[in-house]
Amino acid sequence: MAGQRNQFRIIGGQWRGRKLGFFPAPGLRPTPDRVRETLFNWLAPVIDGARVLDLFAGSGALGFEAASRGAAQVTLVDSHPRVVSQLQQNVRLLQASRMTICQSEVLRYLDRPPEPCDIVFLDPPYQTRVLEDCFTALETGWLTQTAWIYFEHDSHTQAPSLPAHWQVLRNKQAGQVAYQLARRQPPQE
Repeated sequence: MAGQRNQFRIIGGQWRGRKLGFFPAPGLRPTPDRVRETLFNWLAPVIDGARVLDLFAGSGALGFEAASRGAAQVTLVDSHPRVVSQLQQNVRLLQASRMTICQSEVLRYLDRPPEPCDIVFLDPPYQTRVLEDCFTALETGWLTQTAWIYFEHDSHTQAPSLPAHWQVLRNKQAGQVAYQLARRQPPQE
């Protein structure tokens, strides 16, 4: 029974129904199925062929879901060694050749030369309050002109401030999780 608690299920795409384990690090909480289903319904028109960056990957639920649904490249970033080890094990299990795992603090990772992404997932531990710093770092070349940025935060806290040219297109709440999907707007000509 204990093993069942440390699993999540991929809900769509090529690996639909597959269960994957995750290391139960403190504060790690996989994005719930119904939230993932809603998010990937929103992203359905743009996920196929997208370059995806999953920051604070944790269980990898969002990144694996994106790869399962046809993303061209998915990079998972997390700092916890045992979490990363489990992510690597899951990539090998699925033979997910389009997925890359990087063990790094997220802001340190974003300090490197950027690789523009079409979709970014941000689900940091709620107590860290780093979303706005991540938004700023992503604006250094990590986002395509019209990138999609999904982020979660504790529903009992105020939503973070977004860069001026990001627009929130979707905004929902499920229990303690407030989640939003923003899109970067191209510069005005």
